[in-house]
Amino acid sequence: MVASTPLTHLYRREVELLALLELKNVTKYYAGPTPALAGVSFTVKEGEFVSVIGPSGAGKSTLLRCINRMIEVTGGEILFGDLAVSKLKRRDLRKLRTGIGMIFQHYNLVDRLTVIENVLHGRLGYKSTLAGVLGLYSREEKMQAFNIIKILGLGEQVYQRCDQLSGGQKQRVGIARALVQNPKMILCDEPIASLDPNASKIIMDYLKKIANGMGITLICNLHQVNVALAYSDRIIGINKGKVVYDGPPGKLTADLTSEIYGTESGELIVDWGERYAS
Repeated sequence: MVASTPLTHLYRREVELLALLELKNVTKYYAGPTPALAGVSFTVKEGEFVSVIGPSGAGKSTLLRCINRMIEVTGGEILFGDLAVSKLKRRDLRKLRTGIGMIFQHYNLVDRLTVIENVLHGRLGYKSTLAGVLGLYSREEKMQAFNIIKILGLGEQVYQRCDQLSGGQKQRVGIARALVQNPKMILCDEPIASLDPNASKIIMDYLKKIANGMGITLICNLHQVNVALAYSDRIIGINKGKVVYDGPPGKLTADLTSEIYGTESGELIVDWGERYAS
């Protein structure tokens, strides 16, 4: 079971990584003539840690919400394994979402509930409506939740209300809630944007261990290029809804960074990445 093994003792299996997610010419329009996403195409493999970077309004959050169909695409196709995401009916969509965890910038927790109660909400996709309302969880589910909470360093806060936690602790609760789903992929929408540098590093270290150790695919929206450089297997740069870079961190030059952000500050941002990684 995933939760029974400490993240520090996990290791990446030496197997050929298979494609888990594929986007084919995905387009999304809201109101108005300008697309939020314009012909986005890429493939993500099992266990990859992919960071999506770009300026505010580039389409990063829209991209994640299209992948798990929190919003509908206007055109194109998204494949998760062998499932065509946009064609799934309600029951199949619910099943899909059990395999895709989500971590939010502002945590998306129920503050009046305890850590363990919030984490167990990650199992709701497996429950009937009645069982979810009544909070009926099996002993195995509770033990798995407890183990994951301890692995994430929150063993002493397990019965503490979430409104009494720090921002970094709240985000670790969000990670635990995603992990208890037993997902194949986790989508992270600006997971450290609200955190101080020390808490940010703790969160990113855990996310990296999850990708490398558990083989769970991570797609992480980041505003901080330095963090993407330090942690990612691959970086996708988006500007005005279009992919303008897709490749390894080592090939993200100052000029390419400037193209992604439409600025002349790329060199400075890349230098920050080297300092952060140290």
